[in-house]
Amino acid sequence: MSKKQIVRVFDEYHKSRMQFVQTVADLATEPRNIQVLQNAGVMSMLRALLLDVNPSIQQTAALTLGRLADHSDDLATVVVEENILPSLVQSLALQNRFYKKAAAFVLRAVAKHSPELSQAVVACGGVDALVSCLDDFDPGVKEAAAWALGSIAQHNASLCQSVVDAGAVPLLVLCLLEPEMALKRITASTLSEICKHTPELAQTVVDNGAISHLAQMIFNPDAKLKRQVFSALCQVSKHSEGLAEIVIEANIFPAALACLQDPDKYVKKNVVTLMREIVKHSLALSEMIVACGAIGVVIDYLGHCQGSLRLPGIMLLGYVAAHSENLAMAVILSKGVHQLALCLAEEHESHIKAAIAWSIGQIGHHTPEHAKAVATCDLLTKLLELYVDASSSEDLQAKSKKALKTILQKCTYLLGLEPLLYDVPTTILKHVVGQISKVLPHDSQARRLFVTSGGLKRLQEIEAEPGSPLQEHIDTINNSYPEEIVRYYSPNYSQVLLEQLEHYEPA
Repeated sequence: MSKKQIVRVFDEYHKSRMQFVQTVADLATEPRNIQVLQNAGVMSMLRALLLDVNPSIQQTAALTLGRLADHSDDLATVVVEENILPSLVQSLALQNRFYKKAAAFVLRAVAKHSPELSQAVVACGGVDALVSCLDDFDPGVKEAAAWALGSIAQHNASLCQSVVDAGAVPLLVLCLLEPEMALKRITASTLSEICKHTPELAQTVVDNGAISHLAQMIFNPDAKLKRQVFSALCQVSKHSEGLAEIVIEANIFPAALACLQDPDKYVKKNVVTLMREIVKHSLALSEMIVACGAIGVVIDYLGHCQGSLRLPGIMLLGYVAAHSENLAMAVILSKGVHQLALCLAEEHESHIKAAIAWSIGQIGHHTPEHAKAVATCDLLTKLLELYVDASSSEDLQAKSKKALKTILQKCTYLLGLEPLLYDVPTTILKHVVGQISKVLPHDSQARRLFVTSGGLKRLQEIEAEPGSPLQEHIDTINNSYPEEIVRYYSPNYSQVLLEQLEHYEPA
């Protein structure tokens, strides 16, 4: 065989390998082809091609493995079982930027599925290799590495700690300063994943100076970046009052409120979530956020969104109101109770209704004036309906019951209490009657209204155990009226009159 023939053979072999790996890569983009490729034993073939002498074939093989692993946790498990990860990790430091990006993609595709698969990436030295890529000159390599580290860190505090211990955080903070927008987004997202698990991990991010850089990015016009920035700030703020104060000290308010006008709905949701995480910690932090004008803009936000997007705003109003009478009144005066009533009427998910019930309870439990604001929006009857509705979840029933009871203990608004005298469980009825018994002995106009509205008649129909708190409350109310009126509205009064008629002898 001549030299030309030998060269031609090798050239054809190279073209065949390249054609094969490229075809498999293309097939792997279609979900319907995945199982066929797996059944054909493509994993073992690709593993061999990772060691090919041709860099293009190596890169394409890695890219294909990433696409397969990304498809399902079963295929990601096969990548681990085929012992592919160690060779990928070992070659990361030696190959060009194209291979590094493809290899990082494989590690991310494996790690994203579960803590167990992420642990397999950690066990083969993947975290250290990815951290070294954060120091690469190419921004695409940095982006791929940051994304993979985020996929590892997302699962639990232990995996996240392995990312931190490998020295990722300082390099991630430096990545925030890079001009490439995609790198900024992924880096902010990864920092958010690191911060979310424990106060200590969040503190590590803070100690490396990330907050000031993130704070500057809220003015960036890129919506996807702002989503991740506010998410990261949320994850820092949620852990403690001290960390929340650090976020506030970065001077993001009131500028962050302007982002509630952003066209992107997730930017707005994350801004509201950030404020929720801050106000929940203390009265002082709530007053600080309220002073920026947050209540009005959040209530307006609730009127322009639906479903889960409303949830952080609903809870924010509850957290703010819980801290003090004044803050709860600020929510009331800003039409917050009216907006919560609208949300309750419009939403269908039990967990959202439960959050609304909880927030209503936080607003109405302070004083009779607060309770009246809730009652005038007909929310006491709505809470009762949710409590007795068999289709309500256990959590919704529990929160509705607690909110109703705490508000009733302060409510002296007769028009709001009377509807609860009908078809109500005894556990709630005793609180309703108890509150009415506090009002009627001292208010002649209320006594008259209670008679003309049918309330006194309904009271006589209630069957209470002698000596029970409910019976004592009924007796207190009855003692506020002349005996003749109480007898007149008693259920058997007409029968008594008829009996008297039978024994009556005209003069």
